[in-house]
Amino acid sequence: MPAKIRLARHGRKKFAFFHIVVADERAPRDGRFIEKIGIYNPNTNPATIDLDFDKALDWMIRGAQPSETVRAILSYKGVLYRKHLLEGVKKGAFDEEEAEKRFNSWKSDKEAKIRSKEDKLAKEAEAGLKERLEAEKKIREARTQEIAKKQSDLAEEIAKAGQEDDEAKLTEEQVEEVESGEDQEETKAETTAEKAEDTAAESAETSAEATAAESAEEAATETATEEKSAEEVEKPEKTAPDKIEEKEDAAEEKIESPEEVKTEETENKAEEKVAAAKKSADKKTVAEEAEPKEEKAKEPETKEAGSKKADTGEV
Repeated sequence: MPAKIRLARHGRKKFAFFHIVVADERAPRDGRFIEKIGIYNPNTNPATIDLDFDKALDWMIRGAQPSETVRAILSYKGVLYRKHLLEGVKKGAFDEEEAEKRFNSWKSDKEAKIRSKEDKLAKEAEAGLKERLEAEKKIREARTQEIAKKQSDLAEEIAKAGQEDDEAKLTEEQVEEVESGEDQEETKAETTAEKAEDTAAESAETSAEATAAESAEEAATETATEEKSAEEVEKPEKTAPDKIEEKEDAAEEKIESPEEVKTEETENKAEEKVAAAKKSADKKTVAEEAEPKEEKAKEPETKEAGSKKADTGEV
């Protein structure tokens, strides 16, 4: 029965690992197998290989045929080189000691290469990590700078907005001051106009009163002069003894109550002035009322005259 060394798939999708098995070449890939001799995991770097060296060498000597992937694994682990040395010992090319010596030197060189490769990969991983950290630092610094810039811009905008608000407030205050000044000026103008009207009315009243008083005084003086002239005309010429008696009576009256006489005269004069003022005022009112009546009376006369002229055909 021909045997074959091959891989049997295990694991999940996109993360598979393989068992190294010896099976009948007629069996399916993941079917029954004769013996498991190792594990191969290609997901690591370098790949992880756990192989039973003696069993693999025994099956190779017995004639088992490896698959391409398994042949590469066996070559990597030195199974094929060990088989080649054993065949040279059988042919007598060299003895077992020389074969063992050659295999150990090859194995030490191979392990050194694998170790250097692992060190190189570790250094590359560290360098890549450092580069990523530096890139992240740069990105973080750029972000912090952008954030600081945005914050400074926002602070400037807020400051500008505050200045604009202050200016707007100042302008509003100035407008209010101007409006208040205009209102004050208007109120002043109104008060001055009212005062002017009041003064004009007062002056008109005072002038009317003055004119009334003057007219009353003139009327009083006229009446006084008329009365005096009438008394002078009516009174006969007095004789000397009569004049002497009158003078004596007047002197006695002055001696007895000069103040009473003065008060009576002043009261009589005041009453006369008030009566004259009332008469003049009544005359003015009557004249004013009569004027529009006369005008109204003239208007129909003129209308009647025009109608008569139109009837007669006069021009």
